[in-house]
Amino acid sequence: MSAPTSVYQGSNSVLLNQTLVTEFLLLGVTDIQELNPILFVTVLAMYFVNVAGNGAILLIVISDPRLHSPMYFFLGNLACLDICFSTVTVPKILDNFFSTSKAISFLGCITQLYFFHLLGSTEALLLAVMAFDRFVAICRPLHYPSIMNGQVCIQVAISIWAIPFVHALVHSILTSQLNFCGSNQIHHFFCDVKPLLELACGNTELNRWLLNTFTGTFAIGLFFLTFLSYFYIITYLFLKTRSCSMLHKALSTCASHFMVVMIFYAPVLFIYINPDSGSSLEKDRIIAVMYTVVTPALNPLIYTLRNKEVRGALNRKLRILL
Repeated sequence: MSAPTSVYQGSNSVLLNQTLVTEFLLLGVTDIQELNPILFVTVLAMYFVNVAGNGAILLIVISDPRLHSPMYFFLGNLACLDICFSTVTVPKILDNFFSTSKAISFLGCITQLYFFHLLGSTEALLLAVMAFDRFVAICRPLHYPSIMNGQVCIQVAISIWAIPFVHALVHSILTSQLNFCGSNQIHHFFCDVKPLLELACGNTELNRWLLNTFTGTFAIGLFFLTFLSYFYIITYLFLKTRSCSMLHKALSTCASHFMVVMIFYAPVLFIYINPDSGSSLEKDRIIAVMYTVVTPALNPLIYTLRNKEVRGALNRKLRILL
């Protein structure tokens, strides 16, 4: 919906035929209506796997004393984060598959944008911290208890949830201050900065600079630090480790972590480093499905299937319940 507005310039009163947008229409994942039932079932299944898998990991990390270590503490944070991250977008996606209006209020859109960037930035920070945790555990084992003690882990966890608050708030405030007039159709399945900028009237240079420079630099910087940690780990293992079994175990753990990192960063870096253009929005929609729907569902499968301790704790919990 929209409301007419009058604009006064100088001493002359001029009525401009423009409207202020009060709600947006999310066009969804695809424009092909015939695919909606198939996509609905697929997205719903992935969301169920996400909530069930990450919920199980969170439960066993909290309840099993053997998993009360920094590595699994951060894994529990990642599981909680993945559930929240998908919940920001997936319920609205599912509703819009069969909804005739596909509408979202202006406030609802900005709120979704805020939590999307808040949780996305938090996950990027968390993956970097998890990589550093593995680096200290493998390359500095004697110093690990003092560096990654319980108090430090809690402080780090609070920081990685708090720091993105400012990043997401800046994006939300600047986007909400833009003038949206004319079309209110968002060529996406959730509210994000890039598609909203395509609908804005007036100057959006600051918003685009913030998106491409600040957000891009933030993502690349964290990816580089994460990659650097795993590079040092692999180098250390091949140069220092004499035991093949220890080498295999350490590489297996790092491989599962790095797989999660690559699955998360590949689509994110493509979208937020890619130059802004209306022609890229269709491609962005497809790629965004990866990190909003697919990646949170794959994380518990990767960690559960590749981690012996998690599998063991899950089996013990199932035996107790059954």
